[in-house]
Amino acid sequence: MTLPFFSSSAVAWMQPRNLLRVSVAVAVVTIVLKTLAWWLTGSVGLLSDALESFVNLAGAMFALTMVTVAKRPADTEHPYGHHKAEYFSAGFEGVLVMGASLAIAWAALSRLWNPQPLAQLSWGLVLSLVSTGFNGLLAWVMLRSARKYRSTALLGDARHLLTDVWTSGGVVAGLLAAAWTGWLWVDALVALGVAAHICVQGMQLVWQSSQGLMDQALGAPQRLQIDTLLDGYARRGDGVVFDNVSSRQAGERSFVDLHMHVPGHWSVQRAAQLRTEIEAALLQAVPGLYARIELLPLGMATASEAAAEAAEAPLPDAAAPGPA
Repeated sequence: MTLPFFSSSAVAWMQPRNLLRVSVAVAVVTIVLKTLAWWLTGSVGLLSDALESFVNLAGAMFALTMVTVAKRPADTEHPYGHHKAEYFSAGFEGVLVMGASLAIAWAALSRLWNPQPLAQLSWGLVLSLVSTGFNGLLAWVMLRSARKYRSTALLGDARHLLTDVWTSGGVVAGLLAAAWTGWLWVDALVALGVAAHICVQGMQLVWQSSQGLMDQALGAPQRLQIDTLLDGYARRGDGVVFDNVSSRQAGERSFVDLHMHVPGHWSVQRAAQLRTEIEAALLQAVPGLYARIELLPLGMATASEAAAEAAEAPLPDAAAPGPA
C-alpha cells in the first residue's frame, strides 16, 4: 500500500507511533478551535463536536501507549510477543466514542426542549471547518498507513477521526439549516443524529477489538494464498500431505500452524529442507507471517489428534444383558 503525494522518506516516517504522536497534537489543536467555535456561537452541535475532540485526545494517547507496548520484543512471560496490545486500544476508543455519544445526546435533548439563539455563526463555522480539514487529512494518511503496517490501534484511531469529520459536517449542515430557516431546534436535532452515528461507530470498534482478542483467523485473501501455495507443493508428486492448517491474527503479526506429512523413508535433513523452503514461500506470499510447521511421517497423527478422534468416535453397542 503506497502513499501518493509523499516522498519516500516521508512515507518511511509515517509509522504508527509517529502518526499517533501527530494525532495527539492535532487533537489538542482541534479542541481549542472547536471550543472557541462553541463559545462564540452557543451551538449545542458545536459543543458536541468539541466533546468528541476530547475523546479523540484520550483515544490517541491510549493508542500511542498500546502501540509502544506492542513493539516490545517477546520475553519469558510473553513468548509470542505483545502484538495483541493494539486490540485494547481499539476497544478503549470504541467505549470512549459510545460515552461521548451519550453526553452529546444528553446536551442535545436539553437544548431541543429549550432552544437558544445562535450568534456569530460565520466565525464558528470557519473554525469548525478548519479543524475538520486537519482531522480529515490526518485520517486519510492514517488509514493508508494502518493497512500497510496492519496496525489495529492506528486503524481504530483513523476511523475515530473519520467519525469526527462526519460529525463536524453534520453540525455545520445543521447550523446552516437553522440559520436559513430560523428553526433553532434543527441544531439540537442534528446533534442527536450525530450522537446516534458515532455510537454505532463505537460499537463496531468494540466488536472488532473483541474479534482480535479471540484469535480471529486471517482474512479470506490471506487464507486463500496459503491454501493455494500448500496445494501446489502437495501436487508435486513426492507424497507430501498437509493438514490441520489453522491461522490467527495478532496486531501486525500473522500466524499459521500446520502439519506436514512426509514419506517415512525420507531423511530428516530432506524433510527439514523442504519445510524451510515452504516457510520462506509462505512469508513471501503473506508478509509478516510466522509459520510453524510440524513434521510427521505419512499415516501418523499426533497424540492430541488421536485423543480427539477417539473422543469423536461412536461408543460401541452395550452388550445384551444375560439371563438373571
